[in-house]
Amino acid sequence: MEAIGESMSSHVESLKRGRKVALTATVIILLLASSKLVTGYLFDSRILIADGLHSGVDTLAIFASWFGLWLASQKKSKKFPYGLYRAETFVTLVIGVFIALAGLENVFAGYRKLFLSPTPQEFPILPVVVSVLSLAVSCYIARKERETGTAINSRALLANASEAFLDIGTSFVVLMGILLAYAAVPHVEGITIILIALLIVRLGIKNVWTPVMVLMDANLDPELQEEIEEKVYGVTGVKGVTGVKIRQSGPFRMVECSIAASPSLSVYKAHEIADRVEDLIAHNYRQIESVFVHIEPSRQDVVSAIMPVQDIHGLDSKLHGHFGRAPYFMILRMDKESVEIEDFYYNEFLSEKERIHVGVKVIRAVITHGLDIVFTPKIGEISFHMLRDNFVEIYKAEEGLSVREAISRYRDNLLEPIVAPHPAEESQVEKEQMVDRKES
Repeated sequence: MEAIGESMSSHVESLKRGRKVALTATVIILLLASSKLVTGYLFDSRILIADGLHSGVDTLAIFASWFGLWLASQKKSKKFPYGLYRAETFVTLVIGVFIALAGLENVFAGYRKLFLSPTPQEFPILPVVVSVLSLAVSCYIARKERETGTAINSRALLANASEAFLDIGTSFVVLMGILLAYAAVPHVEGITIILIALLIVRLGIKNVWTPVMVLMDANLDPELQEEIEEKVYGVTGVKGVTGVKIRQSGPFRMVECSIAASPSLSVYKAHEIADRVEDLIAHNYRQIESVFVHIEPSRQDVVSAIMPVQDIHGLDSKLHGHFGRAPYFMILRMDKESVEIEDFYYNEFLSEKERIHVGVKVIRAVITHGLDIVFTPKIGEISFHMLRDNFVEIYKAEEGLSVREAISRYRDNLLEPIVAPHPAEESQVEKEQMVDRKES
């Protein structure tokens, strides 16, 4: 849970950083728009006046993104337990509408300019200077908004950055238009403005469509969903991932994850698995604001099982009386109808030098098989807890039963789970060692 707390603090700082950039951009673009309008009126430059109005629209859009980030940074409350992050998404939608309208306005303006005859005039020094300044400012604002928007995953700032990059082209068109108007070249200015305006309209439509999808909780990042599913499936104790849902909420994302775990797990163990999954996601994805994990009982079609056996006679092999002291182990893959012997494992730890904690050594050797179930008459304390810590279910099967009979009883729900280890006892090995020491 500590990771999620650190993530929350990081998100607050990200929102503050985004607000600062948006407010700075608002002031700069407002001053630039004012200079364009004043210069355009003073020098009777209709191109510069139109560009000034367009910059005014940009100012409103950037201010709207600042307002959205400000709302998103407000504390959660009883009325808004998930925060106001989606205010930023709504503002992005508004920005998209502004961009589309500005693009249509430029389309009509360019169309009208196709039919205007250029008139001779003096070289417009100040309008040219303002246009060059607009190019430089647009370039700076675009880079700053894109860097910050990418860093904090703010769609509003990224939308503004895209618009600012197009403003560079628009400012260049304005500059060329002013120079071409001075040179009395017909049509070129209007055609170029129409092309740029169509690009602006396309960007506006895109920035309307994406927020609409976000507000409708559409899955906008299937690759991230698959990546999270793969990581979660690798968490110890997770038997399956039944669903990962990603919800975009402003600059952040919220994840709902349903996983399958052993039905015999205690509440404490189930909560431990959920914490592991939450920590994994929070540590690997900074843009995720919260994680909700729902645990369901596993209903695997195919499970891996291990049995201690006395001999090697396939499914007719007999179960040994104690897990760690069995001469052989049979590893099976089974579903509701069929059983497949995957491997026979010889208990190499029964040699004279290795006979202390044999069960523990066996478990370490076979746990990599991805075991789900152990069938045994009884099991020692350390072995029991090792298996439970690896979320392996343990069922009691009587000594002397064949493997086939034990599986049949399991399918008929006749085997009881072992919920505690076999009482501590002095092992036969330890007795033999004590006798040897006394005799010597």
